[in-house]
Amino acid sequence: MKIALIGYGRMGRMIEQIALNRGHQIVARIDIDNHYDINSPSFADADVAIEFTTPATARQNILDAWNRGVNVVCGTTGWDAQTFIQEQTENGRLRNVGLIWSSNYSLGVNILFALNRQLAHFLQPYSEYTPHITEVHHIHKLDAPSGTAKTLAEDIKANGERFQANVPIESIREGEVPGIHTVTWDSPVDTLTLTHSAKSREGFALGAVIAAEWLAGKKGAHTMQEVLGI
Repeated sequence: MKIALIGYGRMGRMIEQIALNRGHQIVARIDIDNHYDINSPSFADADVAIEFTTPATARQNILDAWNRGVNVVCGTTGWDAQTFIQEQTENGRLRNVGLIWSSNYSLGVNILFALNRQLAHFLQPYSEYTPHITEVHHIHKLDAPSGTAKTLAEDIKANGERFQANVPIESIREGEVPGIHTVTWDSPVDTLTLTHSAKSREGFALGAVIAAEWLAGKKGAHTMQEVLGI
């Protein structure tokens, strides 16, 4: 498969290495100093573009890739991706192109998402249990709370009216931590905890490449739930 990279920082380089190891070809590397190359024939030759950039540039990067007929796997957080997807669905654009956006591509985190939804469903009738989310990341992370923490909170809120008022999120920035997400359900008698702790960014990169493999040739907006069948 031919892959274009939009964003060639630490994540972009890690995605490149994993893609090459899985037998794929990198046909374009787009970064802040050569964004004009998104209009090149080599970029248009890609089956899928993988986009990890900034909240200010993600929307336009996706549109630019689509203008070249290239599907996009987007991992940029801190922008209103859901509203963008809704707009592009309503205007018919996603009938002709493909997109996956996820707040986290780690296979383990997506399993955490599924467990979090299930636990919220189980505990919804029991008002003595209250949820709290903690996320820890490296000091270079631009957004807080993390997109993953927001997804965890949104999935809890989707499971009951009593969660709508508040699902508190605590954000901690320290060192070079790749990412730790903990959902705690506390009651007067006990505590239930779900935790995912990333050992490196490699898991995020692998998941993005797996998503790109799945998205090649497809149209419409899709999710990591579909990719993983969970």
